[in-house]
Amino acid sequence: MILQELVDDLGGSLVQGDPEWMVDGVNSCEKAGAFDLAFADSDATVTAALASNAGVVVLKPGAAKQYPHGKCIVESDQPKLWFAKAAQLVKKQTHVAGIAHSAVVAQDAKVDQGVLVGPCAVIGTHARIGDGTIIGAGAVIGENVTIGRHCHIYPRVVIYPGTTLGDHVVLHAGAVLGADGFGYVRDSISGAYAQFPQQGTLVIEDDVEIGANSTVDRGALEETRIRRGTKIDNLVHVGHNCDIGENVILVSLTGISGSSTVGKGAVLAGQVGIGDHVHVGPGVILGGQAGVFSGKTISNEGQRPGTVMFGTPARPLKQVLREQAMLAKLTREARQGKKAEVPESDELPA
Repeated sequence: MILQELVDDLGGSLVQGDPEWMVDGVNSCEKAGAFDLAFADSDATVTAALASNAGVVVLKPGAAKQYPHGKCIVESDQPKLWFAKAAQLVKKQTHVAGIAHSAVVAQDAKVDQGVLVGPCAVIGTHARIGDGTIIGAGAVIGENVTIGRHCHIYPRVVIYPGTTLGDHVVLHAGAVLGADGFGYVRDSISGAYAQFPQQGTLVIEDDVEIGANSTVDRGALEETRIRRGTKIDNLVHVGHNCDIGENVILVSLTGISGSSTVGKGAVLAGQVGIGDHVHVGPGVILGGQAGVFSGKTISNEGQRPGTVMFGTPARPLKQVLREQAMLAKLTREARQGKKAEVPESDELPA
């Protein structure tokens, strides 16, 4: 891909170099070659990037007073983002469309041209697969599943019947989408459990990526929805009837119980636990191992932008640290046989 095409697609300014320069890939400053793109987003990395063998360097406007002769320079306000997007554009497509001999494809399934179906994959009746999609080896696509264009379904993914995927969706190995939610009704007399109907749907919107061995359940009577641009790490579970907003980040070992919502742009770090019927507001950041009790709402209202919530129940980090300091003081004074004084300004959890 030529450099000018990248600039036209991604913006920024080509301030030095040949607009027809060929860019074959992206790489680190240490490993980049003449046809690679590198980036620098801090003063510390500018010198290394400009001294590297990279043919093209993207950096912030005015990052250096003088640029080395013969090197292509692109200026962007967000060089790391520019670099990441360029990587997607120059990525070479290595797959060849076609259906492996050992794959099993239902006769009434609609598989568009340009689709690759790997060995031992199974595509069920009335399924629809969009152009440019890759179905990995051993993947199972259930009946009435719809998969959009240019998706990548890695090996051993299982997509249950009735699930819908948009365009440019990535599902890593072992992910399971659309399984029954964990919903049971207990007989108060016998103690036995009967499954509540799990007959809803699952919708995954465009540009969603779901990590290896993560699971997303279908709705019980309605739908579960993962909205555009959300990124889900490995080993995450999303329960039935959940609505996960746009551009949400869910990090490994996070669990979200049924009928919960997560607002646009929220970040849930590793091992966060969300009870059922919880509402996490837009932009909320929950730190590692934070927890939200069932039925609660957590938002940024009254907090500074970027406030990180920690602990269970989740609350601002500053408050958590104050409580820990007070607990340490109480413990210390108890050992010394003194009565601790608790300042009125400190709020201890109920």
